[in-house]
Amino acid sequence: MLVMFFCSAFPVDILRKTFSGLIVIMLLLSSGCASVGHEFPTSQISTIRIGETTKNDVYTTFGAPWRTGIDNGMKTWTYGNYHYSLFNEQSAEDLVIKFDKRGIVSAFVFNTTKRSK
Repeated sequence: MLVMFFCSAFPVDILRKTFSGLIVIMLLLSSGCASVGHEFPTSQISTIRIGETTKNDVYTTFGAPWRTGIDNGMKTWTYGNYHYSLFNEQSAEDLVIKFDKRGIVSAFVFNTTKRSK
């Protein structure tokens, strides 16, 4: 009797765990999205002036950069907002600003995958 109980309970337990695992996997796949970076005021990009805008001006307008680095000896600040999804349209926006040794904007580039309206 004990052997019959053990044998009949074992497959049910395996089925229950398998079913639970499948539910978890389906929930994870259905969400299937990730975001990196943070939003920044893209409407203010037109206020950046090469040779005039300072690091302080940029910080005041856009906040802390998402990423910093050096490119050809120039300090760079990157503002980025990236959304990845398995099932929906992906979007990306990034603003890379280069500063000269005095902390003045020497170049910048803005890229987006969003369509203009």
